[in-house]
Amino acid sequence: MAAAEGIGKRVLDEGWLAARSTEVHFTGAELTTSHPPTSDQPPWMEAVVPGTVLATLVKNKLVPDPFYGLENQAILDIGNSGREYYTFWFYTTFECKLSTNQHVDLNFRAINYSGEVYLNGHKVLLPKGMFRRHSIDITNILNSNGKNLLAVLIYPPDHPGKIPPEGGQGGDHEIGKDVAAQYVEGWDWMAPIRDRNTGIWDEVSLSIAGPVKIIDPHLVSTFFDNYTRAYLHTTVELVNKSRWVAECSVKIQVGTELEGDIFLVEHLQTQHLSIPAGSNVLYTLPELFFYKPNLWWPNGMGKQSLYNVQITVDANYHGESDSWSQHFGFRKIESHIDTDTGGRLFKVNGEPIFIRGGNWILSDGLLRLSKKRYKTDIKFHADMNFNMMRCWGGGIAERPEFYHYCDIYGLLVWQEFWITGDVDGRGVPVSNPNGPLDHDLFLLCARDTVKLLRNHPSLALWVGGNEQVPPEDINTALKNDLQLHPYFESSVNCKHSVEEIFPISKDPSQYLDGTRIYVQGSMWDGFANGKGDFTDGPYEIQYPENFFKDDFYKYGFNPEVGSVGMPVAATIRATMPQEGWQIPLFNTLPNGYIEEVPNPIWQYHTYIPYSKPGLVHDQILLYGTPKDLDDFCLKAQLVNYIQYRALLEGWTSRMWSKYTGVLIWKTQNPWTGLRGQFYDHLHEQTAGFYGCRCAAEPIHVQLNLSTYWIEVVNTTSNDLSDMAIEVSVWDLEGACQYYQVFDKFAAPSKRTTPTFEMKYPKSESPEPVYFLLLKLYKMSDYEILSRNFYWLHLPGGNYKLLEPYKQRQIPLKITSLTFIRGSRYEVRMHIENTSKKPDSRILRHGNRNLDMSLCPEREREANKSLFGKMLKHFSHEDNGAGVVEISGSETGVAFFLQLSVHASGEDKKDTRILPVHYSDNYFSVVPGEVMTVILNFDVPEGVTPQVMINGWNYQSGLTVG
Repeated sequence: MAAAEGIGKRVLDEGWLAARSTEVHFTGAELTTSHPPTSDQPPWMEAVVPGTVLATLVKNKLVPDPFYGLENQAILDIGNSGREYYTFWFYTTFECKLSTNQHVDLNFRAINYSGEVYLNGHKVLLPKGMFRRHSIDITNILNSNGKNLLAVLIYPPDHPGKIPPEGGQGGDHEIGKDVAAQYVEGWDWMAPIRDRNTGIWDEVSLSIAGPVKIIDPHLVSTFFDNYTRAYLHTTVELVNKSRWVAECSVKIQVGTELEGDIFLVEHLQTQHLSIPAGSNVLYTLPELFFYKPNLWWPNGMGKQSLYNVQITVDANYHGESDSWSQHFGFRKIESHIDTDTGGRLFKVNGEPIFIRGGNWILSDGLLRLSKKRYKTDIKFHADMNFNMMRCWGGGIAERPEFYHYCDIYGLLVWQEFWITGDVDGRGVPVSNPNGPLDHDLFLLCARDTVKLLRNHPSLALWVGGNEQVPPEDINTALKNDLQLHPYFESSVNCKHSVEEIFPISKDPSQYLDGTRIYVQGSMWDGFANGKGDFTDGPYEIQYPENFFKDDFYKYGFNPEVGSVGMPVAATIRATMPQEGWQIPLFNTLPNGYIEEVPNPIWQYHTYIPYSKPGLVHDQILLYGTPKDLDDFCLKAQLVNYIQYRALLEGWTSRMWSKYTGVLIWKTQNPWTGLRGQFYDHLHEQTAGFYGCRCAAEPIHVQLNLSTYWIEVVNTTSNDLSDMAIEVSVWDLEGACQYYQVFDKFAAPSKRTTPTFEMKYPKSESPEPVYFLLLKLYKMSDYEILSRNFYWLHLPGGNYKLLEPYKQRQIPLKITSLTFIRGSRYEVRMHIENTSKKPDSRILRHGNRNLDMSLCPEREREANKSLFGKMLKHFSHEDNGAGVVEISGSETGVAFFLQLSVHASGEDKKDTRILPVHYSDNYFSVVPGEVMTVILNFDVPEGVTPQVMINGWNYQSGLTVG
């Protein structure tokens, strides 16, 4: 006899089958009583749950991979097949044995778009809406023997629409009549999703509780006396499912995980209450007081301190009835329109934060969502030093797992509701000017989404829609529902006492949210021109220096500015047949500009060119005409790096004087697209990833490409003093042509400080192509706070001299340490350019007061000593230390090095192990310099990894670890 279930949640994510409804000849009642299907019984197949119909068909190889080449065109579109073709049954079994007074709910966190649930012959409807939770009390229809048969019939969206031959933003816009994701009819960065994401696309679970159940607690923190005093406010909904009055004890416990399994309880409070039979009550607990709590900060501003909040309810004569837990961060987010710039300014815990982030669609176009993928995606954004992600309105309301990792890695989130101007108000003819057909359904989904996500510290603001305001009645309702509690309307409240604030208003946890602003659209109220005019963008290649100029962008906060995103050649080969390996044709137009003509597969995958005829000359051709795919993709990575570093450096150059923030369109692709991305769908980063990582570091030294002034960016809360900048210019022969140190200067907190104008290349006989290395030091111990490497050409020139530079053989010495913990690898690589050192007399040229302790030799020895100390901390068996020397007889910069990890001995086309987190990549090392790069990755069972290095001077690929 099976033991009774413990209280809590059980996820049902295994053992699901699926079949097309038109091929199943039994009713739901029959499937869950007399005719249960089996996996070896056609048409039933193994299902992807959570997932979609198309994900299931792809898994079972019944349709081609829609992300490969032109295969998506071979899949029947729902606009042509009709909705029945993608109406599917999903089936599974589970065991659940309840004890006396236990209750169980069957939960669907999201389906698309409506459905019918059959459990042991009983039928329950799942109403329409992609962004709402469904909870069904199944206590009275469980089989007494503990084995239960569950079948779910899922219907596609009511208005899946058709795809016009010319494609377009959101197809024919019919999907906008439903409360569903709108990208599924295709966009200028995405092919249509043939089933429109029909399926059980989010978590299915059982929740077992006693007579009293906990629903949607709301946690809110308030601060007083300059953040030294804090209060945790909590309101919880309690449901008494029994037929008698429940005498309850509600306990809240707040603690922190110190190390391993050690847990420190900081607060424990118990309250008693009575709940009438069969009723729901909202109960607000007395606030908990914290003195100087550890605060949650965005990425780059401090630690992401999280507390664990656990709420339990004990019912009379039953014991523990239900339990709920959530990580919670103490923080306060404020936002207002800045009077100096007109842009929206955000503050966290009273500190202004300069926003540098990106637009996010979703992790996978077939909604194959997973914690593992979310963790990688969010950490990638943190690795780029971003501090905000915008969840675009044509995508989804992101899942709690997404927010969990944003909490951990410090990414603020701008969450939009499901309105886009392209689908809800524009188009030919004008599409859906009144938004979805069912406004009440939209609001129900919106309110439920707020309850689902509101406890996450990373959630920063709600926005009504993308480039459009919701219909007036929806917009008014959202404004009312999401109105701020008086405490959160102004920062002055932080100086008052709790006794002064809350007697005049209800507890903030009693609001639907009450802690975050609601902005009606992505180009209103401090974003773009603030009036809803189309003043975001541009979305194509730019001259790098233009980002620094006054006339590039007029407004204080740009929510969308986009550019190129070509992946590496290995990704093209892995995602396209050989005819897709052809590089674009370069056609010269009468005006002298180049028009790139991509092959049909690239065109289908929404390739964006590296030229803008009439505005920007082709940036790849600056390096010479590419010979083949490898050459094209390598040169594209050079452009990617320059383009995105210049974009962020240009915005940061005007921090607070002109701009309050920028969000790049976009950071990634939910399929194998060829534009606007910093890593591809396989999780391989482009060089633009590292251009952003460099430009957005909290303390940063940069070259203003318009004025040629050296600037120091300090976005931290601390003033910097006693700093030094080392500037060195290197020619293609490996000689240091220019050297200068600017020392003993200060960089105030949250400021961009111009320091001095770089005289090179205004000197006599400058090199047509040269390398510039900037280093920002602390003078006290010579710690490098920022390192920034540029390759530059003279005005009106190009980089074609770099082509023969590929043949230059630069020697390297690479020492590696490998740490293995199960399947997790960490590799630390110590990379030294051992070519001839520059003459110290050259270094002294032009700088009479040079402190030679800042020279590369001193830095190299310091790095070497540090690496030696690391070696001593680990036994030989643990670290797998190794040394590889790459021979070379010439002096010069080891240019544009790229590390990658591969499966050793694998006999397949693509041996890459992905994803890999690198501390840096696509980096260059000057003569005598040393760099340390750290790699972290997981290795599949039975695979031996090897680290390889490629570069401008090392194109054959060498194994180095």
